Amino acid sequence: MTPAWSNPAVLRRFIKYMAILTFVMFSVWAVVKMAQNEVPGDMEVRQGDILLVDDKFEAAIAKFDEALAEQPDHRGALGGKAVALMALNRDRQAEELFGYLINHLLATLEADDPTGAGALAAAYANRGIIKDRQGRYEEALADYIDSIKIDFDLADGPGWIEHLLYYDNKPSSVVGRAEYLYKQLKLPENERLMRVPEMDEKQRRYKPR
Repeated sequence: MTPAWSNPAVLRRFIKYMAILTFVMFSVWAVVKMAQNEVPGDMEVRQGDILLVDDKFEAAIAKFDEALAEQPDHRGALGGKAVALMALNRDRQAEELFGYLINHLLATLEADDPTGAGALAAAYANRGIIKDRQGRYEEALADYIDSIKIDFDLADGPGWIEHLLYYDNKPSSVVGRAEYLYKQLKLPENERLMRVPEMDEKQRRYKPR
């Protein structure tokens, strides 16, 4: 009797079914791993991030609040909400929230957590921008320097892909603004030029990658 495996049609069906089964099992495994790694509030933070991109800041705040109700001190929700408050020019609330996030991350951040480091660098950068536009230049410079120390890539502005997709001109980076403030603050007060509107308008809010 001829073995079934010697029939090319049977062998093709077997290979096809095994390929489908492998794909299905891999997909199930991926979903399970994602569920295992999911932190309460992550889904709401992702939704809030989408609303941030669409400039729907009040709706984003509502989503971040939902995430915080599920997971107090969720760093993505804290950072996202603070960015939304900043966009709405609710600077006092935004600064307080960035300060809270900074203190929380300094107390809990593990050495091998690059995402957390990015969140901390972004919080310092954003708090610096708030202080900068309020004329608190020495305080802003200190926050910019802290951001630069943690994550130079973030502080040096967007990469070429982000620049190509979202910006006509490269925004003023934390590094560039810190350098400018440092030089101006070394000058006699009557010689300083702290605001350059055409440059300042390019400065952006930072959201950790």
